[in-house]
Amino acid sequence: MLRLAWRRSASKNSPAEPARLLAAALLAADSPHQSSGGNVRCFRQIHHPPSDRSPLLHPQPAYQRSASVFMSMESGGEGPSSSPHRHTNRLAKEMSPYLLQHAHNPVDWYPWGQDAFDKAKNEDKPIFLSVGYSTCHWCHVMERESFEDEEIGKILSDNFVCIKLDREERPDVDKVYMTFVQATSGGGGWPMSVWLTPDLRPFIGGTYFPPRDQARRPGLKTVLTRIIEQWQNNRPALESSGERILETLKKGTAIVATQGESSPLAPDVANRCFQQLAHSYEEEYGGFRDAPKFPTPVNLMFLMSYWSVNRSTTEGVEALQMALHTLRMMALGGIHDHVAQGFHRYSTDSSWHVPHFEKMLYDQAQLSVAYITASQVSGEQLFADVAKDVLVYVSRDLSDKSGGFYSAEDADSVPASGGPEKREGAFCVWTASEVRELLPDVVEGSTGPATQADIFMHHYGVKEQGNVAPEQDPHRELQGQNVLIVRYSVELTAAHFGISVEKVNELLASARAKMAEVRKSRPRPHLDTKMLASWNGLMLSAYARVGAVLGDKALLERAEQAGNFLKEHLWDAERRTIIRCCYRGDDMEVQQISPPISGFLDDYAFVVRGLLDLYEATLRAGWLQWAEELQLRQDELFLDEQGGGYFCSDPSDGTVLLQLKEDQDGAEPSANSVSASNLLRLSHYTGRQEWLQRCQQLLAAFSDRLTRVPIALPEMVRALQAQHYTLKQIVICGQRDAPDTTSLLAAVNSLFLPHKVLMLVDDDADGFLRQRLPALSSMSQRGGVATAYVCQDFTCSLPVTDPLELRRLLLDGAMEDQAE
Repeated sequence: MLRLAWRRSASKNSPAEPARLLAAALLAADSPHQSSGGNVRCFRQIHHPPSDRSPLLHPQPAYQRSASVFMSMESGGEGPSSSPHRHTNRLAKEMSPYLLQHAHNPVDWYPWGQDAFDKAKNEDKPIFLSVGYSTCHWCHVMERESFEDEEIGKILSDNFVCIKLDREERPDVDKVYMTFVQATSGGGGWPMSVWLTPDLRPFIGGTYFPPRDQARRPGLKTVLTRIIEQWQNNRPALESSGERILETLKKGTAIVATQGESSPLAPDVANRCFQQLAHSYEEEYGGFRDAPKFPTPVNLMFLMSYWSVNRSTTEGVEALQMALHTLRMMALGGIHDHVAQGFHRYSTDSSWHVPHFEKMLYDQAQLSVAYITASQVSGEQLFADVAKDVLVYVSRDLSDKSGGFYSAEDADSVPASGGPEKREGAFCVWTASEVRELLPDVVEGSTGPATQADIFMHHYGVKEQGNVAPEQDPHRELQGQNVLIVRYSVELTAAHFGISVEKVNELLASARAKMAEVRKSRPRPHLDTKMLASWNGLMLSAYARVGAVLGDKALLERAEQAGNFLKEHLWDAERRTIIRCCYRGDDMEVQQISPPISGFLDDYAFVVRGLLDLYEATLRAGWLQWAEELQLRQDELFLDEQGGGYFCSDPSDGTVLLQLKEDQDGAEPSANSVSASNLLRLSHYTGRQEWLQRCQQLLAAFSDRLTRVPIALPEMVRALQAQHYTLKQIVICGQRDAPDTTSLLAAVNSLFLPHKVLMLVDDDADGFLRQRLPALSSMSQRGGVATAYVCQDFTCSLPVTDPLELRRLLLDGAMEDQAE
């Protein structure tokens, strides 16, 4: 759980040795070293002048806080409490939902910033940095157990400068200290607890701590006492060990391309990535580990891209089967919300049944793209339905009227039956009696005869005693409850009850609608209404991609609304800078902090990808033009000119001690992976050869990682494949909204073509594309109708005007890629 900064080494004279000895002193002989991860992973500044800062813990009318108010604050209950608070600290002036959840702790919290740094230096105190996010279950637990504790709050406030950080606001800071925690403990997660010197150098790190000792596990109070003692009596050793591990991390995390190094051979890397994924694949239910089991859209997108150039091989067929089976089992499982749409964060079991009920925007974005891609490669309506289903949820529950998207919904909420404490999944689960009471009607013609409840319960695995196994419910929050999971096909359910498939579909849809109405009356989970540029960029891609494939104008209009939101609220045109985030105010208006947090690499990369996808979906050149502008700005801010690739944050920020390049595609793709693809696409749209060269240099910088463990970077392997096979340009000459143009576009969008760019050339001789790509001047409509050209390096096929002929031409091109 707790580790002093040291790196394992066999050498007695290694720099880590003093730290190891200090760790023993801190933890004491009866406290075994434990991985900081344990079972505690959440798999997952308003400007005010100093004189306006509220004095810490300024007195409020004293009262004993009720349990309901307590839980409202700790889990981010919606709306302000009408009761007075015993404590209020300076976080009350912040806008981050996570920081606001801690605004009434008896802790002298500071937000990350110069005020806190100055206090630590002036008072020569160590810093306690606590990092989390507003929908993190174990963050809520630690807040309730420790940060609401008066005794612990006093120890923290008297002896440390306490900083609370929202990892979603400041991913750059989070990455630095999480790298430290993982390197020194072998694990990581949130809440993250790190102790720093006044100059921000870490010396001890961990994750969740119970408030007091539990058996042989030290509690937070004990840990704090030992750190205070060591800071007073053994400070030089603490500081030197932290300094040494930081220097080691700087060297160990460096990712650079050596002089003359080229990117690895794409087919070899892709084959190795496939083999590594196949080795970890779980055949019965899909996915890539037993439990907990995560959706990992980056893996699924790689497998479908791999299939696209290996269609006739055993490996290609297996890759496609792995992706489609995983997506199908997830859609049927409890990780998929069958009543109110969308996907939960991950499954606690191998069968996708009992989820961690949190819903994250980035999961919805990536999964909707994965499902619509599956519909393209398989033709199965199920996948298209699920993709649209996800967007129904996002449009209803995660959308702001400004066009932006909120970050997440919490897993915990107050049960409908009442009580002071929130419970995991309370908003989503059902007892058998609730289902029977809601669906009592007898179904005419059914065997039995059966009620609507009988049919629904059979189909979705609802049991009288509940369907959650005890091992999936360690805190006994789901006893007697049911998590809906499709147990039988519609055909089998129909046969079991002796009714038609159409009747079963009608009954199930009616039941889900009734249950959705009941859910509306339940206390809702906390909603994190922070709007992040990066995740909004991912969601922009989702609406654009799904809308284009389905030809759904409403989805495309929503995509453009999101694009306009990003430009209006998260783009500072004067400073040419993306703003990291904005917030929903009390009156439902969009609010910003001052000064705003400038965007990081993932903000630029994900928004650029979203704009490129939006251009291909709408063919409005303004989006392409803005994407070019953002990429130029990204290069100015984050490019490593010497080593290749991009730093995660601005290298000029002296408070960020490590300049990192994210080298893993995880819950979100690495911004470098997405940037490689963006550079490649933009080089074909703009003719800028330097972007092609930067893409190649980026891939070369990650060459070692791609060669050894490509499974860590499946999204970057996709970019490597695209660079290897060379993007095809599909040029449509015609009027944007004309029926003949629309028919050609529908033919293109019906296919999964991972190695292409799509562009429209109309009659505007001074248009964006014609200015940048002179070769387009030779392309025009034939016979007065919309005409398509399929080109590679602008060596083009014969023009076609028939959508079916264009589809055949594109399929032939895909087979040529495979032959290559």
